[in-house]
Amino acid sequence: MNQSTNTSDPSKRLKPIGIVFALFGLLLFAYFLWKAGPGEVASGIRKLGAGFLLVLAISSLRYVVRTMGWVLCFTGKDRLRFRDAFRAYVVGDAVGNLTPLGLVASEPTKAALVRDRVPLLTAISALAVQNLFYSLSVALFILSGIVILLLVFPLTDGLRLMSIISLSVVCAIILTGFVIYHMRWKFLTAAFERLRKNRFGQRFLKEKQKQSTSAVEETVYSFYARNKARCALIMALEVAFHLAGVLEVYVTLLFISDVPPTFLAAYVLESVNRIINVVFKFVPLRAGVDEAGSSWVTKVLKFGVTTGTTLAVIRKARVICWTAVGVAFLVRRGLSTQSVVEEAEEAVAEELGGTVVNADSILVLRDGEIAEQGTHGELIARGGLYAAMWDRQREADEAAERLRRTREEARAFLPPVLAASEPAEAAE
Repeated sequence: MNQSTNTSDPSKRLKPIGIVFALFGLLLFAYFLWKAGPGEVASGIRKLGAGFLLVLAISSLRYVVRTMGWVLCFTGKDRLRFRDAFRAYVVGDAVGNLTPLGLVASEPTKAALVRDRVPLLTAISALAVQNLFYSLSVALFILSGIVILLLVFPLTDGLRLMSIISLSVVCAIILTGFVIYHMRWKFLTAAFERLRKNRFGQRFLKEKQKQSTSAVEETVYSFYARNKARCALIMALEVAFHLAGVLEVYVTLLFISDVPPTFLAAYVLESVNRIINVVFKFVPLRAGVDEAGSSWVTKVLKFGVTTGTTLAVIRKARVICWTAVGVAFLVRRGLSTQSVVEEAEEAVAEELGGTVVNADSILVLRDGEIAEQGTHGELIARGGLYAAMWDRQREADEAAERLRRTREEARAFLPPVLAASEPAEAAE
């Protein structure tokens, strides 16, 4: 019961933040809509007309290729059917669009929705691997978009300087990511170790959680070495995801713009959209910020502010349609967006805290290398490193339980004044 309460509290605490960001986005959206002219934007939408169905069809390709990429990230005997993965992906994306800090909510939701098909920790590991490929593809896509902007389009001195600075930042991020991967730095495990040194970590973070987190990181770092051919296919799918986005922008501009679009202009616009999605993920539906970014870039590219705002509004309508599909999937399962987020948080917390015994395969690491592998029962029977770790953990848990009982028994015999101060000390 305590675990459920603790895991649901963060969602409740984020609600006021989400409301603030949503209001900020709505105000920004209203401002740019007013600035572009509601009549002109409505006229552009009418020009698109039934072409919106084509936009939806192109956008569906993006869900398909990302789902295929996630399915390919599962290794071993665990396999996830495409239809189950696709449904979970659409629902997770919908939850991410409707909640603050969307990435924090969307990824656990995807994993939790398929835990009846594959082990939850396996689903989380596969998502972590895919997000690594996605992050690399986004960085390269943004990098290439900035290069095209610098080489092809006329820019003011200030905009050119800003583009060069952005190019340098993206290059630094890619280089940092490469160094982290090459050094196999387990920064999440290191964060666990640091947090466990303070009072909060000692109270809430368990050794089993650190082991599960380390296993996920090991899966991510070892995936390329074990699946080189598959990595090329996953990266190709990520490239297809971005190119589908470019095609969507190009087709939309064909309908709504008086200026004939080019593929390179659509490429730059979509790369800016990627930046907006990454930087402003905490704003539900990227309301306002998408309009601001798109109108600014279309002005630079000589399409006009109105075209950029119209493009952003059409993109938002597409996102709302797919969000509605995700919510429909949730309703079929008798869930709401809030309940599925809480369920996902609880499932992930429970899995990270106690999945070792039921795992199909356990990797025991020593000095960064796999020392033992097998099920819980097999490793216990061997009496090796895992068995020794398990015995130490069990003894520590038993000692903590004995200490708790001793404190409760002692509290009953303490004078009232001392008894009143004992719970605070015990809580520490």
